[in-house]
Amino acid sequence: MTIAPFARTAVVAAMLCGALPAVAQDITRHKIPSSDFPIALAVEVPAGKTTVYVSGAVPPVADDKAARNTVAAYGDTRTQTVGVLKAIEGTLKRLGLSMRDVVKMQVFLVGDPAKGGMDFAGFMDGYKQFFGTAEQPNLPARSVMQVAGLVNPGWLVEIEVTAVRP
Repeated sequence: MTIAPFARTAVVAAMLCGALPAVAQDITRHKIPSSDFPIALAVEVPAGKTTVYVSGAVPPVADDKAARNTVAAYGDTRTQTVGVLKAIEGTLKRLGLSMRDVVKMQVFLVGDPAKGGMDFAGFMDGYKQFFGTAEQPNLPARSVMQVAGLVNPGWLVEIEVTAVRP
């Protein structure tokens, strides 16, 4: 009989043409075992999702009266972190995305002269306002590193993110 080979060919052709319903795949965020630290151990993004790479964002001016090349103009690490994450939130919104869609974050921190080094606690205070909250529980995979400096000597924080369209 020629029906069976024809049926097989038709099913394969339909699958290749997308005529059969696709199975929706979600992003998987793996938690760090036995930890409440607010980052993902890993994030899996299924094939077919659109990835959006957002350039590094730097802090807005917090004090207009301070010289633009000083930490006083931009604030401490916490203040700068909140300002940078608000800017990223705005960028994502303009792109039709939100902080929920962030899957990867790279953070560059300059040592705060007032603290004698990187202010990780100040960074975390700002970060936790945007990630791991009841309103926005999605956590990205994340790296934080101390760098010698950023383009402006007053900047203590630069953050870049990768987001995925839902």
